[in-house]
Amino acid sequence: MADHAHKLEIFRGLIKFKSNTQKIWGVLLLLSIITAVEVVLGIYKPDILMVPSMSPFEGGVGATLLNITFSAFIYTKSLNLIFIVLTIIKAYYITWDFMHMRDETKSLRRIVVWTAVFLICYLIFILLQEGSYIESVYTQGHVKRDF
Repeated sequence: MADHAHKLEIFRGLIKFKSNTQKIWGVLLLLSIITAVEVVLGIYKPDILMVPSMSPFEGGVGATLLNITFSAFIYTKSLNLIFIVLTIIKAYYITWDFMHMRDETKSLRRIVVWTAVFLICYLIFILLQEGSYIESVYTQGHVKRDF
């Protein structure tokens, strides 16, 4: 560990706690509130959040590049984007506080984060590559490559 004194604050020092036990309960309360919001949104599914957050760009090469860049936002419902953001926030606080990543050295924290970022980017690449191939099979009705 980098230092043995636990940092008793969350939200970059906005909320401070007196003891480590109090901080654990505070983070648990925060995670419970986020989970309750997710459950309520999942049950009621507001109609305003059930439409894609953006519409595709039209015309030219620039529009094609923008569609490729923002494809995760263009075709995803706003409710799903909210779920993704809330899940990332929960994963951060679970890792940072309950797995004590805040007390580790900067290099170990970077190794953990960059490994996860690399694997997520690789997963996105595989999903997009295979998804576009499956979409072309459905629309054109034949297999381009047979392995």
